[in-house]
Amino acid sequence: MPELPEIETMRRAIRPGVMGRRITAVEVRQPKVVADLDATEFANRLLGRTFTDLTRRGKAIVAWMDDGQRMVMRMGMTGCVVVAPHDHPEDRHTHIVISLDDGDELRFSDMRRFGRFWLFRADDEDTSGIRNLGPEPDDPALTAEYLEERLGGCRRAIKTCLLDQSVVTGIGNIYSDEILFECGIDPSCQAYRLDRADWEKLADEIPRCMRFFVENNEMSPDEWLESMGREYRNTPYIRIYGHSGEPCPVCGTTLVRKVVGGRSSVSCPMCQREHR
Repeated sequence: MPELPEIETMRRAIRPGVMGRRITAVEVRQPKVVADLDATEFANRLLGRTFTDLTRRGKAIVAWMDDGQRMVMRMGMTGCVVVAPHDHPEDRHTHIVISLDDGDELRFSDMRRFGRFWLFRADDEDTSGIRNLGPEPDDPALTAEYLEERLGGCRRAIKTCLLDQSVVTGIGNIYSDEILFECGIDPSCQAYRLDRADWEKLADEIPRCMRFFVENNEMSPDEWLESMGREYRNTPYIRIYGHSGEPCPVCGTTLVRKVVGGRSSVSCPMCQREHR
């Protein structure tokens, strides 16, 4: 499931291809991908509109139109958006095709079909979940004081807390493991057991980790299209997630896998001692 670094890579790769482009046709092949609107109304409201900006909030991409409408795109587990020439081969799981005035197409594909698109007018209530998101990892408001105030009395595992998008947005299963490893905190440790030094480490490591993986996943629009949005270049830099049974990159102890809050988690029993 794509997390903040992967979604930011996607946004940067497709933004040049849609900026200033006018929509000439909209084809919705899988109506359930469109949330809260009839597929025909969705298409009619986009027809003739021009893209004015493409931003990101958490794990969602937001396309802004010249009439004030905004299209929120959530990728789900396997969703992907590319900008391609109209004669470029399609992914067989393509569900939405938005044709642009230069002959290119914005295409959304999703094998698992958990991704969703919303379309809101300027004064519409946002029902995509964006308004409930916590601060971005690089938000100056994300401080040790904020984290301790939000989570210091919580009995949930700290990994579960980091996955709560209302606390910090954009972190998922992969990067929560990476963050906690760098901080030396066991993922199953209850949040209320952390001390001030731990909160300081988390406040420093969360933005550093996200920034590092965004920078190491950079791709040009052509490279993104060539890979059909399936290639992630930051995989070699992942030190913990998916490495259960291998030596810890710091101390050599065998990394262990356990389930925390229903999610698979990998950690080092030596470097990440549980607080008691």
